[in-house]
Amino acid sequence: MKAIILAGGSGTRLWPLSRASYPKQFLRLNGNKSLLQQTVERTKESISPEDIIVITNNDYKFHVKADLSAEPAIHILLEPASKNTAPAIALGVRYCLEKLGCDKDEIVFVSPSDHVIKPLDKFIEYVKQAAEAAKDGYIVTFGIKPLRAETGYGYIKAGDRIKMGLGARGLGLASPKSQVPSPIPSLQPLAPFFNVEAFTEKPDAETAKRYLEEGRYYWNSGMFVFSIGTIIEEFGRYQPEIKKMLDLSFNEIVSNFKEMPDISIDYAIAEKSESVVTLPLDIYWNDIGSWDSLYDVLDKDEDGNAKQGDIVSVDTKGSMIIGSKRLISTIGLEDIVIVETDDAIMIAKKGETQKVREIVSKLREDSRKECLEHLTTYRPWGNYTILEEGPRYKIKRI
Repeated sequence: MKAIILAGGSGTRLWPLSRASYPKQFLRLNGNKSLLQQTVERTKESISPEDIIVITNNDYKFHVKADLSAEPAIHILLEPASKNTAPAIALGVRYCLEKLGCDKDEIVFVSPSDHVIKPLDKFIEYVKQAAEAAKDGYIVTFGIKPLRAETGYGYIKAGDRIKMGLGARGLGLASPKSQVPSPIPSLQPLAPFFNVEAFTEKPDAETAKRYLEEGRYYWNSGMFVFSIGTIIEEFGRYQPEIKKMLDLSFNEIVSNFKEMPDISIDYAIAEKSESVVTLPLDIYWNDIGSWDSLYDVLDKDEDGNAKQGDIVSVDTKGSMIIGSKRLISTIGLEDIVIVETDDAIMIAKKGETQKVREIVSKLREDSRKECLEHLTTYRPWGNYTILEEGPRYKIKRI
């Protein structure tokens, strides 16, 4: 099995910590390792480092290399342009075929680089179960049972449970390529597979509440398992522009990558393919897609406060306070999020932090550099921090 880890995103939902020049996957939010490093460690438990491909873009090249400096066997691919997840996956697939010597029966696990998943041993078994189904031509998505009416995630609507004979190697699946039952392996299924009835966009609050009540909707984790042959067939069926590129050599794809359509794998394949199934995961999963999500991950004190930095609080409950260099003191607050960096402070009410993107949009409209970069900028030789800046001068610490 090969793994493709997608590390090119420039999400800003965790502004002011996450910015276009230093996005979420490189942040150390829940320990002393970045989310990318945690993803690689998790993947290494079932896939060898030499079979792992991390795909990013040129802007993040040095961040990825720094994070993975202890893993020289891992392959790092640079996208010539940001074209969303479908072209990135196609690039990784071509690399597997041409550079790693894979054939079309090779199974590929695709994962974002910025999620928190536990327990690890159970997740590994789910990946193995998905790989068995992928051998029979399925594209497996991982659904997460929703814990709340979340408006920040896309959803998968599960259809009928797939149970037809002993297809898909004993997993209770009917193979899309053959109705002949396959031998039952030693792997014991953790959960049933379901047909995917629909993929839905991030809902409003009322719709999310209805999804939760109906019980047939799962959060879309953004992870996939498929065989190379299956994904190439589906690209040919639904995305001929990408399939045309896949017929080129790896170097030719790189040279012509800017001609790829800008489209996610969900829109390109998952929402159209008849081979897509979902495997619900009964584990903890968090994409840390908002400050509220991060609060769920962090340890809390006796008052339910998650604190990082030099924090002194009085009569403060259920809040998250993240500091940088300054002392932060709070009095009489409840359910508040405070995040401080060298050049910005964000204060929000818990439950409203998805609106951070609106702040970032306003900053972009005003051409504010705070939405793009931190005061400290990282380079291959080290870093520099802007100490003072005026109309005709700039002072840096290198």
